[in-house]
Amino acid sequence: MSAPQLDDLDRQLIELLARDARVSNRKIAVDLGVTEGTVRGRIKRLQQDGLISFTAITSFGLADSARMAFIGVQVNVNDVREVAAKIAEMSSVNAVMVTMGRFNVLAICLFNTLDHLLELASNQILALPGVHHVETSIAVKTAKYNARVVRITEADRLRADLSDEVA
Repeated sequence: MSAPQLDDLDRQLIELLARDARVSNRKIAVDLGVTEGTVRGRIKRLQQDGLISFTAITSFGLADSARMAFIGVQVNVNDVREVAAKIAEMSSVNAVMVTMGRFNVLAICLFNTLDHLLELASNQILALPGVHHVETSIAVKTAKYNARVVRITEADRLRADLSDEVA
């Protein structure tokens, strides 16, 4: 399956939606000089291709557990993908990334108590086959948090990077 090609209109549409996903199709059409039907069709295609999605982003204040931790995991190289997939299945974990550097997997979670974090890091993640070291860092103050960490502006390059990662 080849990566979808984005043209300038797709990129402009994505940029407008990235600024305000609640903007009407009519307003987008006027701003971009196209019909409302074109906008609807493009948005539908972008969603079907998995390039954009719409969601409400909640604040930490609404979370049952409002403390954040980063769990760095050192994994045997041959086990990285399998371990990352197993960690991603854990309900307490909000994000999992395969990384380069000191750790080859990074997990982000929200937690209520240190006991909960200890259970997750030491009893669940460290117990996975292939894992030989786990280190946690607890966020004590958030200076900046942007829920839109990754914006789809270079989708072709991003898709290529993801395809390489999966292969």
